[in-house]
Amino acid sequence: MSSFEADPEVGLTAPAAMELLEGAPVALGGPRGFAVTRTLPNRQRRMVGAWCFLDAYGPHDLDGSDGMRVGPHPHTGLQTVTWLLAGEVLHRDSLGSLQVIRPGQLNIMTAGRGISHSEETPVEHTPVLHGVQLWVALPHAARDVPPEFAHHADLPVVTAGGLTTTVLIGSFAGVTSPARSHTPLVGAELALTRGAESTLSLRPDFEYAVLALDGAPTVDDATLKPGPLLYLGSSRAEVRVATESPARLLLLGGEPFEERIVMWWNFVGRDHDEIVQMRADWSDHTPRFGEVRGYDGPPLPAPPMPISRLVPRGRVR
Repeated sequence: MSSFEADPEVGLTAPAAMELLEGAPVALGGPRGFAVTRTLPNRQRRMVGAWCFLDAYGPHDLDGSDGMRVGPHPHTGLQTVTWLLAGEVLHRDSLGSLQVIRPGQLNIMTAGRGISHSEETPVEHTPVLHGVQLWVALPHAARDVPPEFAHHADLPVVTAGGLTTTVLIGSFAGVTSPARSHTPLVGAELALTRGAESTLSLRPDFEYAVLALDGAPTVDDATLKPGPLLYLGSSRAEVRVATESPARLLLLGGEPFEERIVMWWNFVGRDHDEIVQMRADWSDHTPRFGEVRGYDGPPLPAPPMPISRLVPRGRVR
């Protein structure tokens, strides 16, 4: 998915013992575009582990709508992670990949030095679309790796005591996802039945956050609703989750990402001049990003560069 803002940041409520990061509404493609809620990057907390971008969308009723239509656009220095709760998304990329993703499946695209892709609701689709799009920043050692795309139709699932855990990436609940990551990282969907309660084991060297996908789950003493991201911090050995009615959460975690990065439009780089070159390569149609074939529409133009120089930033500022 593309960020249609040159500097994708959102506001933050006053921090408490656990920080509640309020999401900002963003219309992909302009004021009449596809509506999402963005919680990363946030104005004060830009990352959770290497997770550097989080858009949640839906549930959207697609009756009378074209659904998602995000034209070809470039990426560098990151991985895109797509997870659906309902509906379908058709992915195309400049490697020639053509893949429909459905709930319970994972699409992960590694941009490395450069790739381009598009995303759209396929012609044949179910009536509701609901999901999340995330980015993972690649560390310096991996940021120029060759681009690749992987689709994982079968992910590890653990069910115990009213809690069903699906591990998207990394290791959790005693199982490991086949999805490849370049830093110590975890992402998992937690589905709770009515009245479920569970204490989850965490890695104290990781930092964590949770997003309510539906329902009104309780995390420790905080009751969540879809929208805000609850930052749990690090040095935790466990966290309690519970619910009075069915609910789903997205758990994100990882080793704190200590590198300073520049994140602008759809690029992750290390300084202003790198971003300038990435933008020029896309605008000049150089071979760097390849070509997405089969999408019925034009590629997205890059926004103008800001007047001031882009400054590398850490995960907290």
